[in-house]
Amino acid sequence: MLSLIEMFLPLIAVILVILPLFFMLDKGPKAINVKKKLIAQVSIFTGVFILAGVMQFANIKAAEEAVASITGTLAQGLGFIAAAVVTSFSAIGAGIAVAAAAPAAIGAISENSENFGKAIIFVALGEGVAIYGLLISILIINKL
Repeated sequence: MLSLIEMFLPLIAVILVILPLFFMLDKGPKAINVKKKLIAQVSIFTGVFILAGVMQFANIKAAEEAVASITGTLAQGLGFIAAAVVTSFSAIGAGIAVAAAAPAAIGAISENSENFGKAIIFVALGEGVAIYGLLISILIINKL
């Protein structure tokens, strides 16, 4: 179970990182103020980053105990690897398909705006490949 500090510390860290941006945009850009505020923003971000790293190393013993208690068979391990391979290759294939179809669709739409419906179908078909791979990996994981 998480303690109260562990629940609210990430929220406080995010607020500390984002809050100076609102003050930077509040009074308009002046060269001296922007420089000071930017230095303050970088300092706060660095502090939050270091604090997050320290918090991660503080719980490393509990993580080692959790990993030691996990056992599985070779078939389960290979099943997880198969799910990862299916997802990664389908995402790469979808990226290649969209990279080829999207510029052609944009060119067709720029010449004739009535081609939008036809052009967007080819882009969506390329994205469908990634969804199919994700579905197959979910099916593999459910069988484990």
